[in-house]
Amino acid sequence: MRLLILSGLLALLIDQGSKYAVVHGMELFRRRAIDVLPPLLNFRYGENRGINFGLFDGDSDAARWLLIVFSVLVVAAVIWWVSSRRKPPVVMLSAGLLVGGALGNVADRLLYGYVLDFLNMSCCGINNPFVFNVADIFIFLGALGLILFDGDGKSRKKAP
Repeated sequence: MRLLILSGLLALLIDQGSKYAVVHGMELFRRRAIDVLPPLLNFRYGENRGINFGLFDGDSDAARWLLIVFSVLVVAAVIWWVSSRRKPPVVMLSAGLLVGGALGNVADRLLYGYVLDFLNMSCCGINNPFVFNVADIFIFLGALGLILFDGDGKSRKKAP
């Protein structure tokens, strides 16, 4: 459980620190765009009021609080699931990354009313219009780790 708490706290701090450094420190909120390593990595200011990639974008206070409650319920469910049985360290680390990332986005919704996004990546002639943040990376890596290393200790048999 200690690994979950430490990795979750570290993910939360890295996420919030990166948002503060780029959005406020580098004044991305005012400049709107900073090319870092174009086209591979750029900073683009984004306010996400919906879920991933702005889906279900709702500018209402009810939508904001619904997304906060949903995120907190997911965090609670993940913590309950991994603490209900002994899990290997990689599962606890993955759960911590997911929890820390989700709480980073919850913090944004509480502080600003939306999630701050600033990372934009494009490659190979494809211009990606979407932005994301470090919390999204932690959520993705955490979910992937939970899927790949669920730690149930049972070998999976393939269907004939």
